[in-house]
Amino acid sequence: MTSFSEISCAQLFKRIGTFDAPKIIDTRLAEDYARDTALIPSSRRVLHHSILNTLSDKPQDTSIGKTVVVCHEGHKVSHGAAAVLRAQGMPAEVLSGEFCAWREQGLPLVSLQALPEKHRQAGLWVTRHRPKIDRIACPWLLRRFIDPDAHVLFVPPSEVLAVADKFDAISFDIEQGEITHEGPLCTFEVMLDRFELNSAALTRMARVIRAADTNQIETIPQAAGLLALSIGLSKLYRNDNTQLAAGLTLYDMLYLWARDGVNETHDWPR
Repeated sequence: MTSFSEISCAQLFKRIGTFDAPKIIDTRLAEDYARDTALIPSSRRVLHHSILNTLSDKPQDTSIGKTVVVCHEGHKVSHGAAAVLRAQGMPAEVLSGEFCAWREQGLPLVSLQALPEKHRQAGLWVTRHRPKIDRIACPWLLRRFIDPDAHVLFVPPSEVLAVADKFDAISFDIEQGEITHEGPLCTFEVMLDRFELNSAALTRMARVIRAADTNQIETIPQAAGLLALSIGLSKLYRNDNTQLAAGLTLYDMLYLWARDGVNETHDWPR
């Protein structure tokens, strides 16, 4: 049973991938991280002794349970780091059982080894402007599972690769981009493979996204709905960044359907 200052792996898993997911701080010691460089989705590495300095440049959300601290097995490092945050008025919990329990339960992990060094410095991604499907789905995946602080740049197609070069950004969903379509796979699927994100819900989402993105809506019933909503979204907003902000909610909903609602139906008069 978890204590008042802990959150279980199952509880945390239910919150990852949603708009109000907590910040997840991985404070594993260097030797533990070196043995297993996978991360819990959306978590960021922070040295325990510099946790306040690292987080001080970001405004903290004061709502309950908005920071979860993770270490290797759940002893002095995570509990100490969480206590430091709480002493500064920042609500913080420790993951019960820590990273080892998460892995033992077979919950999704992400590998950031695929990220080039330039991203770790700049945190920039660049793609074609006027997004429709993949170019909204991929930023959603980045923000919810890989790097919550990722910034996405939308530029004319002819400038994507040059902007990537000049601004140390990762180009995606464009021919010759660093992450893009491969064979039958859409960019969202390639990103899942690249970061080794194995999740039944994300795989189910990916099938819908590919069908909508590659004009195969007859193969997946939900794809026609995603295509219709995506086109409507692009008509509603002229500003790509505003469209992305609204589109994140669309993919939050699709993810929760894929995770928890696949077997639900609706009829009248129910």
